[in-house]
Amino acid sequence: MTTKRDFYEILEVSKNSTPEELKKAYRKQAIRFHPDKNPGDKESEEKFKEAAEAYEVLSDQDKRQRYDQFGHAGLGNGGGFGGGMNMEDIFRHFGDIFGGGFDDPFSAFFGGGGRRGGRTVNRGSNLRVRVKLNLEEIAHGVEKKIKVNKYISCTTCHGTGAKSGNAYQTCSTCKGSGHVTRVTSTFIGQMQTTSTCPHCGGEGKVITDKCLECIGNGIIKGEEVITIKIPAGVGEGMQLSMSGKGNAAARGGIAGDLLIQIEEVKHPELVRDGNNLLYNHYISIPEAAIGSNAEIPGIDGKIKIKIEPGTQGGRIIRLKGKGLPSVNSYEGKGDLMVTLHVWTPKTLSKEERALLEKLAKSDNFQPSPSEKEKGFFSRMKDIFE
Repeated sequence: MTTKRDFYEILEVSKNSTPEELKKAYRKQAIRFHPDKNPGDKESEEKFKEAAEAYEVLSDQDKRQRYDQFGHAGLGNGGGFGGGMNMEDIFRHFGDIFGGGFDDPFSAFFGGGGRRGGRTVNRGSNLRVRVKLNLEEIAHGVEKKIKVNKYISCTTCHGTGAKSGNAYQTCSTCKGSGHVTRVTSTFIGQMQTTSTCPHCGGEGKVITDKCLECIGNGIIKGEEVITIKIPAGVGEGMQLSMSGKGNAAARGGIAGDLLIQIEEVKHPELVRDGNNLLYNHYISIPEAAIGSNAEIPGIDGKIKIKIEPGTQGGRIIRLKGKGLPSVNSYEGKGDLMVTLHVWTPKTLSKEERALLEKLAKSDNFQPSPSEKEKGFFSRMKDIFE
């Protein structure tokens, strides 16, 4: 598997860069690696797509926040689009980043290109789903298949909205450009304004014979079974995204994203604290005094622990690496923290009471001030080691 490069490194910016700095950096990389400037150079083409993916994530506040917190894993499946989109798609996404004009933004630099950049590209809306995960699934990562009701591309016209491939005509209002320009006179002179064509909605063409199935929209209601690969270490409220798995867009536009919100199902015995797991284990007075062996629950089954003789209530046993992995795998696994509680019986038989009264008179059952202090610092040591 190819390891993805850091998005900030790709754009050559710092992690606290502003939106304007990101836009400027992406513009620089896009010009540098544009295919028209590097014909036939596959490496430049991949870097061009790589820069587009980095900007697609970092220019979106929500995606950038998830990326900063969880890295590439926080973006889920296809969080950025990368090589999954072609040049036309990238131009559609970011054609306006060079500002001004409605032609291919790169034509001014490289003498043209095949895209009519002024036309509006429809985009489908995002969908949001909740996925419940238990602690075992969170610990190891999981692949889930979910059925999503959404808008899909019309199967009759294949998303075009037209009965046939030639059922179109160039918009007479904008002459196919997708925009209209108006000149108005003001007291400071003439002003020119450009806006989306109201007749064709910015598409540059109109359908003359609409598909009867979708009434010219190119989308219909349907469902899709989607496979979601969820990385290990995710947590409650974390949101992943799958690019292009949301609602389909009208007439062959760009589909929206599927946003997956993680809902964590509580474990019956273990409590999560970040990447650590917490467990309360109760022992009897004799077990605390003479020691014993015990089994406690873990993610992958029972774990054996040893209770040392003379164990004091509140002692914490740290089982390193028995917790949950970090979404950023380089941070390693958390620990399982076992707090030992000495159980005091509420009712006693006559024999038990007599035995305890006898033991209470022994000096071994009377803690000295130094032992109390030692016990406190011992518990602190268990916590912070």
